[in-house]
Amino acid sequence: MYIDHVAIWTKDLERLKDFYSAYFGASVGPKYHNPAKNFESYFLEFPSGSRIELMQRPEIPDTRNDPVEQFTGYIHVAFAVEGEAAVDALTETLRRAGYPITGEPRRTGDGYYESHLLDPDGNRVELVASRKQQ
Repeated sequence: MYIDHVAIWTKDLERLKDFYSAYFGASVGPKYHNPAKNFESYFLEFPSGSRIELMQRPEIPDTRNDPVEQFTGYIHVAFAVEGEAAVDALTETLRRAGYPITGEPRRTGDGYYESHLLDPDGNRVELVASRKQQ
């Protein structure tokens, strides 16, 4: 068994699609549109085969969660990159592009080398050095 994909509601489908394809190397599938439900989506596939479905429907309400604070439920998606230097480099690239860095690169007590940031919608994203490299 494996996780096929994670889905994210967004108010700006194109902006979020562009973020994940530009900075995380996602391949973008064709846009799906269901006019009867006023629903649009994209599936984004990463080189590993994992996928994110980005979805938009105008009547979906904004989240009440504070993106900087922790809360119960799903809290972040983690992307593994090729080592600590790649975590550092991508963190700096995203910082220069204006994305909020919520956790500087560091080694955690459980052995991860990671940083944290917010995507354009305020979703928490974690960058981790690939455990396959260790």
